[in-house]
Formats: sequence, structure tokens, C-alpha cells
Amino acid sequence: MTGIAVLGSTNMDLVAYVARAPARGETVTGREFRTVPGGKGANQAVAAARAGGEVVMIGAVGDDVYGAALRAELEHSGVFTDLLHTAEGPSGTAHIVVDDEGGNAIVVIPGANSTMTALGSGETAAIGAADLLLLQLELPLSAVVEGARSARAQGVRTILTPSPVQLLPDELLDCVDLLIPNEHEAAALTGLSEPQAAAAVLLRHVPAVVITLGAKGCLYAARDGAPLHLPAPAVTAVDTTGAGDTFVGTLAVALGEGRPVPEALAWASSAAALCVQKPGASTSMPYRSEIDAA
Repeated sequence: MTGIAVLGSTNMDLVAYVARAPARGETVTGREFRTVPGGKGANQAVAAARAGGEVVMIGAVGDDVYGAALRAELEHSGVFTDLLHTAEGPSGTAHIVVDDEGGNAIVVIPGANSTMTALGSGETAAIGAADLLLLQLELPLSAVVEGARSARAQGVRTILTPSPVQLLPDELLDCVDLLIPNEHEAAALTGLSEPQAAAAVLLRHVPAVVITLGAKGCLYAARDGAPLHLPAPAVTAVDTTGAGDTFVGTLAVALGEGRPVPEALAWASSAAALCVQKPGASTSMPYRSEIDAA
């Protein structure tokens, strides 16, 4: 079984469903509201665990009712939470508007996540015991860099999702084995809107990159081979929230199992396609049996 450490955020998603998102200064009437466990770190942890990985979550929740619910949801999906610390104050929240086309807009309030500024010996040991480390950018950058350095020093493969997008220091990129931005993040990082051109620039900094393209699939590029474009399964999207995290978590499991890259990408794409057909983030993530059947 693939061992995966996830150093990342845990948020409660507060989701409003509307026919269309409001413009600036505009008020619209929604049709439904839900609270759904989320956060990019927790989402990737749940996706990987449901896909068959042995997953440990490293992060923090608040001492509020959301914190207890977030921990319970992770444990229900089979994620180990001994290194999910409880901090004084509120848990992180994500305020999400989802329109009838499945698109979303998100505002994240870090809350307890902002207390994760450094790692202790337990966190470092958990990273060293894993096959892969998954990182995102919803924790303080100091902890993300420290996690990446720890993984590199211990020979652990590292996958970084550069979201929310920001300038990435060389000390972080030097420790990343696979970078997985979406097409908007890739454009923001490189100034290039064409995915293949953006990938070429990113390969100057990391050995391999996957740019996710939504309904258009994904683009894989590595320094030692030709780019590969994989189309996405044709489905009707209900809610795209969490699709990227589903892709990353599932891909990590497939790569950890030693699957060839094209096969691993196809498996992860199938998982993401299943995710977008249901509302919510972690609640819509498929289990291994569902991915295999798809």
C-alpha cells in the first residue's frame, strides 16, 4: 500500500449554490447552502485514502465545532489524524459560490491553518516514513518549504499543487519532483496562457509537471520525454469544487504503486470526472472500486 503524507490545510467549506455568481456589488438569491469538510490538504488526503493509499494528515484545526467535524470526516475516510493538531481559535473556512454550470469562486480564511509555521520531530518522521509527500500553498510558506526540504533529505518524492498561486521560491522548487498547477495557475506562474509553452518554462525549475485543463483533460511534460495530452472523460459537471484535489490525491496513489504515467493520469482523470458529477468537495470523492469501474 502506498504511504502518503499530506502537509496541508483543513477547512470547512461553506457552499452557496446559485444560478449564476453575483457581479461586484450585486446580490443574488441562492437555492441551497451546505457545510462540507474541505481544504486542499484535507481534500487530497481524503482522495488518496479513498483511492487506496495509507494517508497521514499533517496540519491544524481549531477548537470549534468545525474542527471536530473536520477531524471526524478525515478519520471516516481512513486518514490518520494523530498529527492534525488542535489550535486555539476558529478552524479554517472556505466560502464558495457554485453556479449552475458547475463553476466556482472561493474565498479562504486560514484560521487554525495559519498556526502551522514549522514542523516538529513527529511531522518530520511521518514524512520520512511515506512514499510521497503532497503539498499545497494554503499553509504558511515556511512550513511548506520545511516539509519539502525534509522530504528531499529523506528521499521522499514530493508533489506540489501551487494553489493559491504565488511566487514560488527556488528553495521550494528545488525540492519538488512533480508540480501540478491548473491552467490558470500555470499562466500566472509563467505569464504564458498556452499550456505547452507554460510547461516548458516550468520544466526549467522542476523535473516534471502536470497542467490540469478542466474538461479538456491534462498535459504532462517531463525533461526526459515528449509532452503527453490526455483528454478528460466527457461528463456533465454539477460542481467542480475538489476535482483538482481528487486528481492529485488519486494520481499520487497510482504513481506510488508504480503505474506508468499515462495509466496513472487516466486513472486520476476518471476519479476527477466522477467527483464533478456530485455536489461538494470531499463528499463527492470516489472510492477505489468506483474509479476502477469507471
